[in-house]
Amino acid sequence: MQNRFANHRSRTVVAVLTVLPVIAGAALTGCDAGQDATTKGAPAAKHRSSAVRAPVWDRSPESVAAVGDSITRGFDACSVLTDCPEVSWATGTDSEVRSLAVRLLGTSRAAAHSWNHAETGARIAQLPEQMALAAEQKPDLVTVMIGANDACRDSAEMMTPVADFRASFQASMRQLRSKAPRTQVYVSSVPDLKRLWSTGRGNALGKQIWKLGICRSMLGEADDMSAAAVARRASVQERVVDYNKVLRDVCAKDLRCRYDGGAVFGYRFTGKQLSQWDWFHPGRNGQARLAEIAYRNVTARKPPA
Repeated sequence: MQNRFANHRSRTVVAVLTVLPVIAGAALTGCDAGQDATTKGAPAAKHRSSAVRAPVWDRSPESVAAVGDSITRGFDACSVLTDCPEVSWATGTDSEVRSLAVRLLGTSRAAAHSWNHAETGARIAQLPEQMALAAEQKPDLVTVMIGANDACRDSAEMMTPVADFRASFQASMRQLRSKAPRTQVYVSSVPDLKRLWSTGRGNALGKQIWKLGICRSMLGEADDMSAAAVARRASVQERVVDYNKVLRDVCAKDLRCRYDGGAVFGYRFTGKQLSQWDWFHPGRNGQARLAEIAYRNVTARKPPA
């Protein structure tokens, strides 16, 4: 029994001696790891933290492409019933407007690194095609202003359904992402068409131009205050609000998309900002105000609330 105890004790000693180096090595490794975490490891941890916190949104894009409708084409800003892209809020070169591209890139660089693919009369259904054209340039930023023509139809019944509007905007974003996954998107809200009606209807010349067919769903029979006319305008207003919710919600699902928070819709355009020919589209002054809003939101540290 004594021999068995001796043998057992001997085996225990051997086991302990065998384990001690392993424990010591682990302890030393642990000390090294701890030291590394304090020295070499600290910057690594800081780097990881910075990587997580690094903003996805680049506040200084170096190229701009614009998509959208007549507002981005500068329609009726320079002469009646004519596009005037040089005063476009997004990519124009006019010194009075100082477009978003000029404010971001400077005048000379903006001329070579900005593109305007917007089309007068375009509705959301045409946006995927415009996005495909914009994606070919691989711009750092794409601006979007669309939706007014979806609400401005010959009658309120002809307005683009909200579900279709959503589907087209989602398709537009997919189109862009398939070719330009890292391009940023700045989305302007649809303007308050009812306010434009309220502001412009006080101008006799403007109302005559409206009779040519500009946004009949809102501007038709501008002085008619019957219950039916009031209800018609209210339905158009509600549809614009719904479109803006779609723009906001779809944009929110893309890390590189920033919605203006309703800034354009909420801007209180006056006669000074409207076209002197149609009293509906932005004139030079109005285009400049749109450029200011866009620049403020694109360069902000945080997206609009």
